[in-house]
Amino acid sequence: MGYPGGSRRRGAGHTPALHGSTLGSGGRPCKNDLVTSPRSVLVVDDQAPFRAAARAVLRRLEGFEFAGEASSGREAIDLVDRLHPALVLMDINMPEMSGIEATRQITAAHPDVVVILCSTYDATDLPPAASHSGATAYVNKERLASDTIRRLWEERDSGTFATC
Repeated sequence: MGYPGGSRRRGAGHTPALHGSTLGSGGRPCKNDLVTSPRSVLVVDDQAPFRAAARAVLRRLEGFEFAGEASSGREAIDLVDRLHPALVLMDINMPEMSGIEATRQITAAHPDVVVILCSTYDATDLPPAASHSGATAYVNKERLASDTIRRLWEERDSGTFATC
């Protein structure tokens, strides 16, 4: 069954939403009819254990949902084109293409996508290109937690490159 404005596959991390529905309100938008879709998140890392850990963190993060995962920068670019996630958690060090280069390409093609870089670097040891990649923040993998993701999401428009 279709929804107004087209249908979306739930498995792709999208939930159909009726924004400004006028059903049952005499033609006026009903506040109670508004449905907020969870923000979809793509997890990118060449290590399966980290992808599993990130999925576990996302399960505890209200308002966000796991959209998919990629094990390389090239795969991430393809999935962002197909899934249109709101947020990408991107490993920095991957074979073939670094997360920094993948981030550059993703944010150039999809400026509305928020990318948070992840790695084991101490924030002071980050490659200089990280803060100029288009990512909004960096988080050490050991500090990846639901409250950290939420805080970095809320600060995404601050204009500064945040590090945790």
